[in-house]
Amino acid sequence: MSELADKQFFPNTNQTKNCWQNYVDYFKCVNARGEDFEPCKQFYKAYHALCPNEWISKWDSQREEGTNPSNFTV
Repeated sequence: MSELADKQFFPNTNQTKNCWQNYVDYFKCVNARGEDFEPCKQFYKAYHALCPNEWISKWDSQREEGTNPSNFTV
């Protein structure tokens, strides 16, 4: 099978890691700079575009309960 054929079957890469990293980066940014800091909004837009709403809700609950395994401080 040619390399071109492989690219046609898999046009997009898995965005799970990108979704998660933007979620974490948003809250790190907000904790360091505040919600009104304009560059933080880019992370917010990215994770809302990439992540399923169910994941965001679950992570928000975990973050609020202190059970999310990520470090949201800078």
